[in-house]
Amino acid sequence: MRRIRANGIDVNVAIAGAGPAVLLLHGFPHTWRLWAEVMPHLARHHRVIAPDLRGLGASTRAVGGYDAGTLAEDAECLLDALNEPTAAVVGIDAGTPVAFLLAMRRPERVRKLVVMESLLGALPGAKDFLRGGPPWWFGFHAVPGLAETVLTGHEAEYVDWFLDAGTLGRGIPQEIRDEFVAAYTGSDALRCAFSHYRAMPTSARQISDAVATARLTVPTMAIGAHPVGNALERQLRPIADDLVAHLIEDCGHIIPLDRPRTLAALLTPFFA
Repeated sequence: MRRIRANGIDVNVAIAGAGPAVLLLHGFPHTWRLWAEVMPHLARHHRVIAPDLRGLGASTRAVGGYDAGTLAEDAECLLDALNEPTAAVVGIDAGTPVAFLLAMRRPERVRKLVVMESLLGALPGAKDFLRGGPPWWFGFHAVPGLAETVLTGHEAEYVDWFLDAGTLGRGIPQEIRDEFVAAYTGSDALRCAFSHYRAMPTSARQISDAVATARLTVPTMAIGAHPVGNALERQLRPIADDLVAHLIEDCGHIIPLDRPRTLAALLTPFFA
């Protein structure tokens, strides 16, 4: 574990192994511990870098900067601070737009890109997934001050709902669950978490602007499970030069903890 100054914040980051760098970007309601069961597989041949995103876990609870573009700058500055000129970059959930924008804006820094279980702004291709509207919590989290006021004192129950749904009822290791709950307890921790959602309109504009002027040239893998499925692949297919896609059966949204061995088996040969 290290604390690294990057882009004006202190980033809490776990580092394991040696070799070509792999940068792992988590989502909500997670911390770097989302990758705990995948990191040992990757660390056999790679230097694995797993930060807490801005405002989350033990990283700085910043006032602003929760749009995907700024978070991509955080990631690039972290690589700079660790003397890594390039990395394979993996994003899931809220980490996916971040990884995508880093690859679009700085393709020379991203050797391979893996994105999972998320959508990329308003790019075409997600119509079927969004037919019933976006997930209910997007609107709840987006209202400034509301969710953190309502949920303070009930953080454990709320986080548990996502962890249960995200593993199709199987749950995650108790120690990691407890760390997630602790990381999202308190009004300021919740404010930072929901700031990622409140920045989504800005992130969506950044994504649209990026694809309006360039294609995704980095070799890319899209991985789907439940509930996003192949919606992300459909968004990427028209704009990516080199795309492979996989759908993991009987797997919840939290792929790295629900099916870590399956995920590792996809990532290892792709990075090689």
